[in-house]
Amino acid sequence: MKILLVDDHPLIREAMRHVLAELADEVDLLGAGDAISALALLDQHPDLDLVLLDLSLPGPSGMAALDMIREHHPAMPVVVLSASDDTATVLNTLDRGAMGFIPKCSTNQVITNAIRLVLSGGVYVPPQAVAGGMTNTAPRPQATSLADLTLTERQTEVLALMVQGLPNKMICRQMNLAEGTVKIHVTAILKALNVSNRTQAVITAGRLGFKLPAR
Repeated sequence: MKILLVDDHPLIREAMRHVLAELADEVDLLGAGDAISALALLDQHPDLDLVLLDLSLPGPSGMAALDMIREHHPAMPVVVLSASDDTATVLNTLDRGAMGFIPKCSTNQVITNAIRLVLSGGVYVPPQAVAGGMTNTAPRPQATSLADLTLTERQTEVLALMVQGLPNKMICRQMNLAEGTVKIHVTAILKALNVSNRTQAVITAGRLGFKLPAR
């Protein structure tokens, strides 16, 4: 397993090395202290399994780094690992295409379980963000499992790309569909999940156990 940790604090990178060692018998952890170095390592190591990204970085911010990674490496799972864990920040990172958000105050077990979930194709959202993000923003989702959604195969494919953070135009190119068709699918997905926007859709899909198709 090969993971890139983007954090400007060497002590954090060293501490995470010991935590991530629990994920597999062999974990190759690469470290970068800023967004530019991270992008260079991503180009040099196309076999990376995951990027762990702090939001407080020198130079371009972690949010900017997330945007750059999503643009240049759209298939690479990115999990934000940050001390800034307010609901707005969590939802913003998910809306930008992060596959998960882990508060730095989390226990080692929470961190490893969250990473395992993302590596298996799921989306990890801290419980407090789910509660805060869904309060007074949309009716409580009625579906209790993926089977309740009755999505078509096409809609499931679109949902998978939404979960990866792809905008409609990129989904059009990936699936060779007209943008109007994709908008219809997205609208149907939001209705099935009983939510009003993409961020809520990602959170709800993760809560229901939605997993991305194997890469």
